[in-house]
Amino acid sequence: MRAPGGTVRSRFREHPVEFLLGLFGEVRPGEAPTVLLLTANIFLLLTAYYLLKVAREPLILLGGGAEVKSYASVGQSIILVFVANGYGWLAAHVSRIKLIAYVTSFFAANLVLFWGLGRAGVPLGVPFFLWVGVFNIVTVAQFWSFAADTYTEEQGKRLFPIIGIGSSVGAVSGSMLAEPIVRESSPFVLMVVAAFVLLSTLGISWAVHRREASQARREVGGKSVHDEPVAKGNAFALVARDRYLLLLAGLILVLNVITKTGDYVLDRMLIARAHAEAPLQGITATVYIGQFKARYFDWINILEVVFQSFFVSRIIKYAGLRAALLLVPLASLAGYGTALVVPTLGVLFVTRITESTLDYSLSQTVRNALWLVTPREAKYKAKQVVDTFVWRAGDVLSAGFVWLGAQIAAKPRDFIAVNVVGALVWVVIAFFAGRAYARRALAAGLAEVVEPP
Repeated sequence: MRAPGGTVRSRFREHPVEFLLGLFGEVRPGEAPTVLLLTANIFLLLTAYYLLKVAREPLILLGGGAEVKSYASVGQSIILVFVANGYGWLAAHVSRIKLIAYVTSFFAANLVLFWGLGRAGVPLGVPFFLWVGVFNIVTVAQFWSFAADTYTEEQGKRLFPIIGIGSSVGAVSGSMLAEPIVRESSPFVLMVVAAFVLLSTLGISWAVHRREASQARREVGGKSVHDEPVAKGNAFALVARDRYLLLLAGLILVLNVITKTGDYVLDRMLIARAHAEAPLQGITATVYIGQFKARYFDWINILEVVFQSFFVSRIIKYAGLRAALLLVPLASLAGYGTALVVPTLGVLFVTRITESTLDYSLSQTVRNALWLVTPREAKYKAKQVVDTFVWRAGDVLSAGFVWLGAQIAAKPRDFIAVNVVGALVWVVIAFFAGRAYARRALAAGLAEVVEPP
């Protein structure tokens, strides 16, 4: 819904919901219904994903092994070439609500099929792992495409941080819900539960579409653009010929290479520490690693929710989108730079927690906001290429670094040095992406959103 202008915070007596949401970001009169619906939508979507994430782990580790899991990103990248092209074709032939309905129903039907095959004793480790990797990034990218198509650039900057809270809380709720279900039944039951959760998002998407499209029709006095398919054309070609979209692709690629390589170094140092420390503590290396990882993920989950809820919107509002875009690569550069000087598990532990917290909250919100100044075909088609294929390409490139390092017997410090260089590249790309965003906003007549460099 297109809210009226003005920056005065809603009063509790007149707009109680908007007033309460003001704790997390600037919500103007009339905006609460849509922002709450979108927050619920991404909450349910992430809940479903984390249910499936828990289901896939025993299936892939017992059915394929850790090595197969490590190299599966290559297969996912190949699959996503066809998925991104197919998604782009569908987006050019149906309206956005039909696109969402077809894609969501397709994935839900897949889950019912997996459930039936699993109950019949068919090995699902590798195919289900590949499927979950595709499902997650396609559906999440589709959601943010829908959100970017729903809001104006000015609204998105204010409201995306609030919507992101649903993503953070959904990840936590999915993990918490999955544990008792899998303990009392099996991973296959998680698939059925996730299918129902996934289908419930359709009603929310339809409600948002109807609300916003009806408002748009009243404004233009006829058929809304939201009722029309996006322009035709190849999704990969759309990215290749647009410098701004190439910069967004570069952000995703470098970010994922650095985070995956950082995870590898952390795991490698952890294994060495576990074999040395576990006997002294009277526990096995498995228990030592499990306890460490539990603390690691607890810190990330807690800090992510807090940061997303109370800091992201304020950073974007007062520092600006361009400064917020630079904050995460600068934090990464500082962390890995420190680890290069003091290459200990403790330093890397803090570095990865900080990097992951900022990435899952601030960086994700800002990256999605960068799509607000793109045309509709870019929001739906190019975003699928960048957020799916390019994302997995980062996994593949990181795996290539790990393989090469194994061939030359590289030490953890060598990989940290690679990440320092990568973080420098990340800072440069973020700077130019922020400048290109500002120019697009200015060209669209949104001069008030352009922050100084």
